[in-house]
Amino acid sequence: MSSSDLHLYTTQTPNGIKISITLEELGLPYKTTKIEFSKNTQKEPWFLEINPNGRIPALTDTFEDGKTIRLFESGGIMQYLVQRYDKDHKISYPAGTREAIEMTNWLFFMNAGVGPMQGQANHFTRYAPEQIEYGINRYQNETRRLYGVLDKHLKDAGTEYLVGDKCTIADIAHWGWISAGGWAGINIDDFPTLKQWEDRMWARPAVQKGANVPDPYKMKELLADKEAMEKHAAKSREWVQQGMREEAEKNKARAGGK
Repeated sequence: MSSSDLHLYTTQTPNGIKISITLEELGLPYKTTKIEFSKNTQKEPWFLEINPNGRIPALTDTFEDGKTIRLFESGGIMQYLVQRYDKDHKISYPAGTREAIEMTNWLFFMNAGVGPMQGQANHFTRYAPEQIEYGINRYQNETRRLYGVLDKHLKDAGTEYLVGDKCTIADIAHWGWISAGGWAGINIDDFPTLKQWEDRMWARPAVQKGANVPDPYKMKELLADKEAMEKHAAKSREWVQQGMREEAEKNKARAGGK
């Protein structure tokens, strides 16, 4: 089965670039369709057929039975890609090994911890219509705590990556979020070992190539320009709030129909 059937549906977010980086690290050819949140592309019926949750990333492939398989949720997609295509364990470890189990630990640490907490920090810091100090403090502090866990792990382990001296999907899953920590109000310089890891990841050609899918990766330069960051946040805040209003109306209509 040729990997040329891989089709990634994504946009320029930390979760989206997880998959494009994984594909680039594995050297797999793939097609890309950009999902535009500002146009609510993720809510269109054709996309909901792929991901009923209306979120990115999503991936389709031709499965071993010759039929199309749909994949959604970034962690699940990453596990699928290494289980099916990473036979040489370029960015994974053999199933059942100690390293593979630890890799899964950190992958779920990302998906259940760093991503949700930092995502909420992003919302209250950048997208909320008003500054709610409790929300900002709650999620920024929890994100800092999780960064501290990663920083200590890397320091104590003395390894270049989260599991041994090999970049795995656990590292790839974290990188887009850690590199965008400043957007959530987190100073990566407070975590020197984690900062070294982030620099090490960014030096990888496949990370840079995958980060530029489907649009150029501009987070680093955006964080260096406060004025540009504020303009970008204002524009994003507008469509985030619009989306929330639309969802509220739909929920209200559903409740009224019962």
